[in-house]
Amino acid sequence: MSVHVTRRSAIAVVTIDNPPVNAINMAVRTRLLALVDELDADDHIRAVVLTGAGKLFVGGADITEFGRPVEMPALPAVIERIENATKPWIAAVHGAALGGGLEVALGCRLRVATADARFALPEINLGIIPGSGGTQRLPRLIGVETAIRVAAENLTLDGARAAELGLVDRLVPEPLVDKAVEFALEALGRPLPAPVSRRPVAAPEPALWEEAAQRVRRAARGASAPPRALDALRFGVENGFEAGLARERAIFLELRASEEAAALRHLFFAERAAPRPHDLRGIAALPLASAGVIGGGTMGVGIAAALRNAGIPVVLIERDEQSLERGLTALKAIFEAARKKASLSDEEAEARMRGVTGAVGYEALAGCELVIEAVFEDLAVKRDVFANLGRVCRPEAVLATNTSYIDPRQIAEGLPHPDRFIGLHFFSPAQVMRLLEIVPIPQTRPEVLATCFDLARTLGKVPVRSGICDGFIGNRILRRYRAEAEAMLRDGVTPAAIDAAMRGFGYAMGPFEMQDMAGLDISFLHREAARARGEAIPETPGDLLVRAGRKGQKSGAGWYDYAPGSRTPLPSAEAARLIAPLVGAPRELGADAIVSRLIDAMAAEGQAILDEGIAGSPADIDLVEVHGYGFPRKHGGPMFLSRRQPS
Repeated sequence: MSVHVTRRSAIAVVTIDNPPVNAINMAVRTRLLALVDELDADDHIRAVVLTGAGKLFVGGADITEFGRPVEMPALPAVIERIENATKPWIAAVHGAALGGGLEVALGCRLRVATADARFALPEINLGIIPGSGGTQRLPRLIGVETAIRVAAENLTLDGARAAELGLVDRLVPEPLVDKAVEFALEALGRPLPAPVSRRPVAAPEPALWEEAAQRVRRAARGASAPPRALDALRFGVENGFEAGLARERAIFLELRASEEAAALRHLFFAERAAPRPHDLRGIAALPLASAGVIGGGTMGVGIAAALRNAGIPVVLIERDEQSLERGLTALKAIFEAARKKASLSDEEAEARMRGVTGAVGYEALAGCELVIEAVFEDLAVKRDVFANLGRVCRPEAVLATNTSYIDPRQIAEGLPHPDRFIGLHFFSPAQVMRLLEIVPIPQTRPEVLATCFDLARTLGKVPVRSGICDGFIGNRILRRYRAEAEAMLRDGVTPAAIDAAMRGFGYAMGPFEMQDMAGLDISFLHREAARARGEAIPETPGDLLVRAGRKGQKSGAGWYDYAPGSRTPLPSAEAARLIAPLVGAPRELGADAIVSRLIDAMAAEGQAILDEGIAGSPADIDLVEVHGYGFPRKHGGPMFLSRRQPS
């Protein structure tokens, strides 16, 4: 039974037991609705305590139902019945009360919680808004300003803050149910507060609404749900609870059926499945109490910061004292920047650096369970690193390369115990970017692979397994994306038009702006190396720019011009002159056509990757693009989008 009842004297204890997160599905809703009538009719019951089994109260509605028509009874009707029950219901919250879980708690007459409780309305992350009174009851309980932050801006309240605001009537220690029953008996001895829906709410000054609207729109970055959540909340404050509830439900149902919500649900399920591949379940990860990082450049320092943020002690290795000092200084600057933003306290920032040991030479890595190489992208250099690691490290230590393009099998040639070797492709800045491409070689043991997925969870990364090919999943698709953009350029479409179309689609920047930021010389050197190997690589417009000294923002000029000290791209007559021999006569192409051509190219390359067995599923490719390359979440990824379009 997903909901069960026990009786403690005159108090009924109703427990939602629907693992793993006590989601409120149709069976739970049906049972709760029946229980209200049953307990109201029981003369021996005076009040009801509602709680959740396991580690949390309720993690929300059952998202798997969102792709189907609404199944009755709908949650708003269940909450309304609980709120108007003859016998008062008291929510007893521990762990998370999220989305529909918080809405159910708001429908109870009173609420108690443990200090570890968390309250949030995260529906906007799924492209919808709270649909069962969350935007209407919350401002009547905690005030408009904070309710906006919770409903439209992803604010989570802990137990203490919820109690300060009046969302929680009393913080209680464990055992929660015992304390909740005591509270219920005590509450019955005094007048009960009015149901939340009948409480007054003070309307704020218009300036607060305008300021909130600007803030929400800015943070939403084109997502539909956050501004609509604010709209529902404001409408209810200004027009009354019943009108607000109707507006909220209409918006919820509209958004629930939208393509954006479908895309975000797709990513939700993909992200939830990513850290636990089916073939690794039951395989124990190796112990990982310390890690080494080789290379104090941008990538190595970022990886070291990510490890320290997860509490893993780090040994940072460089080739000489000067390079080591530069790396340690850069690492300290990352934690100092976080301290200035109040992301870390002074003590936490200092503790991050205390957990770092800097050394010249490989001997300091002898005790590490994991060593990650992050040196220059050169096969000979990387092979030399692993020759030294094979000499110094324990046979059971996991050895990883952070290569972006080089075949990991070539890097591992000659390495003793190659079954402990693997590719871990982080994305820069590694302490921020969530994607981690995990690239095993044929000899990699399952325990090593499981250890790397476990590491990704520890670091808060989204792990995606990739087979071996040039560029793995992400950079291979990026190359196709850029090639298609340059093909349009050759057809006479300007870089500015292409970039503007992709920004309009939801990217932070277009392909040419992105190249200027990253540096045109990086891909140029990659092409030059391929030419040196005898590969037939045709000359590109980007080659012409780099040979003229235009390497992007770093040189003040690339596809665009840049004023001194500025990162704002300006159309460049000089760039147009330089690439003219390789581009056609100017022509206009609509933004939708530009977007369609680029996304189709990405999806086609993704399908080739699937056909070759490089990626395990279309969802894996979408995760790579969203978390590593800025594909707009609201569109779900190139594979999702291509499958939604009519054939």
